[in-house]
Amino acid sequence: MEIGIIGAGAAGAAATYAIQRDAPNARCTVLEKSGGVCGRAATRRADGRCYDYGANYLKDDDDRVVSLVTERLESDGLVSVDEPIHVFDEDGTVDEGRETDERKLTYRTGITQLAKRLFAETDATVNRNTRITGISRDGDRWRLTDADGGQWGAYDRLLCTPPAPQTARLVRDADWDDDRRDAIIEAAEAVEYRTILTAVLGYEFELEVPYYALVNVDKGHEIGWIAREECKPGRVPDGESILIVQANDRWSVERYDDDPTEIVAALARLTADVVDDDRLEKPAWTDFQGWRYAQPENGVDRGPVESAEREGLYCLGDWVAGEGRLHAAVRNGLETGERVAHSLGRDD
Repeated sequence: MEIGIIGAGAAGAAATYAIQRDAPNARCTVLEKSGGVCGRAATRRADGRCYDYGANYLKDDDDRVVSLVTERLESDGLVSVDEPIHVFDEDGTVDEGRETDERKLTYRTGITQLAKRLFAETDATVNRNTRITGISRDGDRWRLTDADGGQWGAYDRLLCTPPAPQTARLVRDADWDDDRRDAIIEAAEAVEYRTILTAVLGYEFELEVPYYALVNVDKGHEIGWIAREECKPGRVPDGESILIVQANDRWSVERYDDDPTEIVAALARLTADVVDDDRLEKPAWTDFQGWRYAQPENGVDRGPVESAEREGLYCLGDWVAGEGRLHAAVRNGLETGERVAHSLGRDD
């Protein structure tokens, strides 16, 4: 059986892992538009530094996902962030907030290791820099077209992992004459997303504060999140600091198309004010990323999505899980992959 998977993010990687674990004869082909894997759980490395500029860590909220990461996958290099997360309000006032005993898991060489280790357990072919622009139904199988006109398939099952708006566009343009299509499009388009502009701020001094991160709990500040990458073992050279600063949704939407240099400078000034350290206004180096579809604000109507599975089309990801968290995407990928494997057994 041939399985096509659009997207090599956390959900796609977990689904591939589950399919090949439960249906080892299935052949999985993964088509990823970017040059990396793990989607919005993204890592960059340069000059001995390593930082996660999307999802910052894996929460231990899901026992099954934690067991997978700590016991079944290669765990060498798996680390936890031990410092607490404090809170701040609309005025920038910082407070300790409530204590929590949750673990914050990541890897020394970046959160993208999660997808890399899942794929390493499979025989899947992962094709990077391959953006799928077209879907068609050929009898009872699926075919795909990429942005360069390349043809892929035919596939007995097709897994679609992009964010809901991108999935809706693919399904809307699909050469697929089926009553389910309009319902899937409507359900996917109803999923709202948070847009986030992220600044990475590097400093040639170590910030001396008692927390790993600050989160804006009342959602009234221009910044939603500030995190210190030096709290992750093996990430930042001694004597340096790297801050991951994520703007809130409203501020990000209003400035999404602005000059990144101006965005980063503004976020540096705001960060200096919240942390109460004027040195932070002038980072030694910076990086930037805009996430138009950063996190789903709500889940999808599962009815249309589940009905499409009878035709061999599976939608998955955090927007299907109904929670914009990395562990939720992994869990949804595992569960979807298991349903795919089970359906293959029925066909045999």
